[in-house]
Amino acid sequence: MTEPENRVVPLRLQKFLARAGVASRRGSENLMTAGRVTVNGVVVTELGSKVDPRIDEVRVDGVPAVLSKGPTTIMLHKPARVITTMKDSHGRACVADLVPTDRYPGLFPIGRLDADTTGLLLFSTDGELGNGLLHPRHHVPKRYIALVEGRLSEDDLAALRSGVELDDGPTQPARVDMLADPRRAVERFDLVLPSTLARSARIRRERAAKERDFDFSAVRLEISEGRYHQVKRMLEAVGHPVVALHRDAFGPIELGGLPRGSWRVLSEGEAAALSEAQRR
Repeated sequence: MTEPENRVVPLRLQKFLARAGVASRRGSENLMTAGRVTVNGVVVTELGSKVDPRIDEVRVDGVPAVLSKGPTTIMLHKPARVITTMKDSHGRACVADLVPTDRYPGLFPIGRLDADTTGLLLFSTDGELGNGLLHPRHHVPKRYIALVEGRLSEDDLAALRSGVELDDGPTQPARVDMLADPRRAVERFDLVLPSTLARSARIRRERAAKERDFDFSAVRLEISEGRYHQVKRMLEAVGHPVVALHRDAFGPIELGGLPRGSWRVLSEGEAAALSEAQRR
């Protein structure tokens, strides 16, 4: 019978290292065969070796390795042109290239962002947390910044706030606010413009510096659903196709000033707040 994963019993050394977040199991095997792992001061290279976490001291390159006290959840500032998958058969850039899967084996993305959408993407080794955050009954909100074509009218905003009709049914009401300066929103939220738009915008700026020549709106929109391309479809339904989309919050977690392409582990307080959000 296989021992439960959370039970403290003698473990194969490579399994212990993986659970301690040192590396994947294959990576841990490589560390062992390279002579970089010691148990109680003795170098161990035999892959069948076992350790008892309660009494054995394991070190990698002299640094103690200890079992994690619980699951790990991290945030990533996803760049554009990166797909939300842990492996891609076509060789495209994917989020697995940006997060520490060797250090935290079992990380998986909670939900997804389109390739051209930037911003906050959560990862966890806790499957229950991921399922809870995405389950429709919990209504965990997600907040986006969108740059759209044209200027939204009060009627457009009212439609979004009361719910719009999509081909798969009406949406729930959204929280929507206009941002006063779309140019500043591009800079503040580091919005990535398609190359053709960036060129045309530069040409317009060179020809005329008037604000009306930048015929776009920036909106902050919060939804509690997770349908396919939902934000883009909602804004297009009111006549304003999305030019750039960025997520800056997921439930109680905000992206803040995390640089694009960077990640960090959530604090204990953030992890607790996220766990509470998926129980409501």
